[in-house]
Amino acid sequence: MIRFGASMLSWISRWTPENGRYAIQKTAACGFDLLEISLPATLELDVKMIKEDLMAHGLDATYSLILPADHHLPIHPDKALRLICNSIDFVEEMGGNYLGGVLYSAIGCFTGAPRNAGEIEVLRDVLKSVGGYAFSRRITIGIEPINRYETYLLTSAREVIELIAEIDCPALGLMLDTFHMNIEENGFYDPVIAAGGQLKYIHMTESDRGMLGEGNVQWDDFFRALAKINYSGDLVLENFSSAVPGMSALTSLWRPSKYNAESLAVGSLKFMKSKIAAHFSQNH
Repeated sequence: MIRFGASMLSWISRWTPENGRYAIQKTAACGFDLLEISLPATLELDVKMIKEDLMAHGLDATYSLILPADHHLPIHPDKALRLICNSIDFVEEMGGNYLGGVLYSAIGCFTGAPRNAGEIEVLRDVLKSVGGYAFSRRITIGIEPINRYETYLLTSAREVIELIAEIDCPALGLMLDTFHMNIEENGFYDPVIAAGGQLKYIHMTESDRGMLGEGNVQWDDFFRALAKINYSGDLVLENFSSAVPGMSALTSLWRPSKYNAESLAVGSLKFMKSKIAAHFSQNH
């Protein structure tokens, strides 16, 4: 059954106990099923408090991670593996079952050349170890391709699909983000169909990071494909508002957003639900 979520970045630019409580409260108040928590590299989060707050507001949680610069996987494979496995431990401690994100690259880390065979071999070896570790803890790993301006390693659904096929571990799957798809894919239907059951998780984001349905993302093609593959994973909003302190610098929002955080979240959730109703059968 599809669940609707919001990234913590819908509300806050970084996690603190006070910020986290606010993000949980707002996510629940706006009618979402879950909150995606972006893990800091320190993994210094109050497990007991977060569990209590999520339970009090009837929310589930998923977790994401982006490698910091000094953990860029091809250069620092051991450090990257250790951080990812520690993050899996954290997810398990939280009672979660999903960790996704850019688990192979630091944002903006480039060599000045396309990826090479040696780098892919390192990626394959580390992610195979990650997959085995996650499988033993019944946690799904979602590998997210991002756009060419942020990485050179995995920028398309096809590249991730091919990589996880080579590794052949059931814990590894594809995570898509419609913002990055709008830059890197030729369309929104075929990548979803190609992924099929390997598609585990989706970031729902408009082409300009604004309100869903008001940009260039081909939403009907996208939802038609999701219905075709009988997608039943999570749809998680990852649009940003400059009204959130610190968000402009964090996500390069150099123009004021049209919407505040709550309006953006409520309107986007309504849009997602309307597309599900239009493209999925009622008994999905």
